[in-house]
Parts: sequence; C-alpha cells; structure tokens
Amino acid sequence: MDVYLLRHAAAFDRDPDRWPDDSRRPLTPKGEEEFRLAARGLAWLVSRVDAVLSSPYERAWRTAQILSELDSWPVTEASPVLEPTLPPEKAANELLSCSGAQSIAVVGHRPGLHELAAYLLTGDGDGLEIALKKGGVACIRFEEAPTPGTGELRWLLTPKVLRALAVS
Repeated sequence: MDVYLLRHAAAFDRDPDRWPDDSRRPLTPKGEEEFRLAARGLAWLVSRVDAVLSSPYERAWRTAQILSELDSWPVTEASPVLEPTLPPEKAANELLSCSGAQSIAVVGHRPGLHELAAYLLTGDGDGLEIALKKGGVACIRFEEAPTPGTGELRWLLTPKVLRALAVS
C-alpha cells in the first residue's frame, strides 16, 4: 500500500478576530491557486488513489477537495483523527481500517501529519524529523498493512517540484 501524506496548502495566518475558531481558517486565494497546479503535478505521478482522507478543518478539507477534482480521484472522506494535535496512533489506526486499499491520500496539518509520518516510518511519533511544506507530499510504501514502523519513504516533494511536474 502507498500512503500519500499531504500537508494542506497555504492558508491565512491565524487571526482570532477573523476566525475565532481556528478550524474555520481557509486557504489563501494564492494558496488555492498554487495547489491546483501542484495537484496536477501529483496526478502526473499518481494517476489515482483508492481513498482521500482529510482533517475536517477548512484548510485541509479544501486542499483535499482540490485533489478530489482530479480525474479518477475519489470524493474526500472526513477523518477527525487527522486534526492537528491528535496523536499519530489514532490516524494510523484509521489507515489500518483501509488495509484493502492499494493507495490512500491523507491530508492534514503540522504537527500531526509530521508525527504520523515519523510513526509510520519508525514506530515513534518523535522518532524522525520530517519537514512537509504546505502543499507538499510524502509517499510512504508498505509491503503489507500500514503498520507503524514498517513504512518506507519512497519520496518527499515540495509544492514547487509538484508545480514543475504539472507544466513539464
């Protein structure tokens, strides 16, 4: 199984006056525009996935919706275990419930997504420092079910590289 971990695209800065509930903070227009191009680059590498799971927070959800607009990519499913501060074990258990899938895209936030990557690769959420830029993606491959500590990092791409792939 291939798991594609995507950090949400560029969002507005925190502003309690505009978004008292930070979960409602959206992508910036530029962030959305740039991610549309990055998504096309990702689709060049990954023609389809079996599922798209996303944090229900607005900025992650919108990023996932853009992915779901790609040809042959499925509709996004909300996954509350992908909220930013939840432990990686919860998200890993969600992946285990999808063990029949060949590939899954997971859209989330820092620090949760980075801890999930470390957990899948090393078995410890603090076991590895990995940096996913906003709109970036990491591909982690599993020979069997996505069990913590058994993943292999296949590639990690910045949004700039994904956008370059879209225009090549």
